[in-house]
Amino acid sequence: MPLRNDIRAWGWPARLLHWASAGVILFLLGLGFYMTQWITDMYAQFDLIQVHKSWGFVAFALVLLRLVWRATHPAPPPVPGTPAWQRLASEGAHWALYVLMVAMPLSGWLMASASSLQDSYGIKNMVFGLFALPDPFQPGDRGLEKIFGAVHFYCAWAMIAILLAHAGAAIQHHFVKRDEVLRRMTWPRRG
Repeated sequence: MPLRNDIRAWGWPARLLHWASAGVILFLLGLGFYMTQWITDMYAQFDLIQVHKSWGFVAFALVLLRLVWRATHPAPPPVPGTPAWQRLASEGAHWALYVLMVAMPLSGWLMASASSLQDSYGIKNMVFGLFALPDPFQPGDRGLEKIFGAVHFYCAWAMIAILLAHAGAAIQHHFVKRDEVLRRMTWPRRG
């Protein structure tokens, strides 16, 4: 398994970061939906929000690592025979996912930072109970909390839509076109 990206496949660090990000993001989307739509007990919801914040920090750290890796290690070229429109759509979807992977944790952090719960209950934005995230402004600003909450909400739906298209395209390449697109991010053929 190559360390660096090459003409045949993504290197193992890129694959590891991709699948780790995918797992964390799917967990966060599911948890976010569950805790906001199904949990009515305020104390249970509070505990889940703390878990969500912590894993959101992990998602943000992963996307930063991915961006550094991507900037220092060029992506493999498109699979031969890929139409230009598919290359453009793929590149656009990937960059949209990167933007959303940055916007989601930032908007969540800013929404939590603006929340009046911090002042009212002395709640800090803790990461796994190890350290508190800084607050960029005075907590208790309901207007900012609503704005960042809306950004977080709509980014989540955009993320879901693009992830479905991304996964659908990968499956279509693997099972219909039978090309190497999905293999390049999983277990590439040798030789």
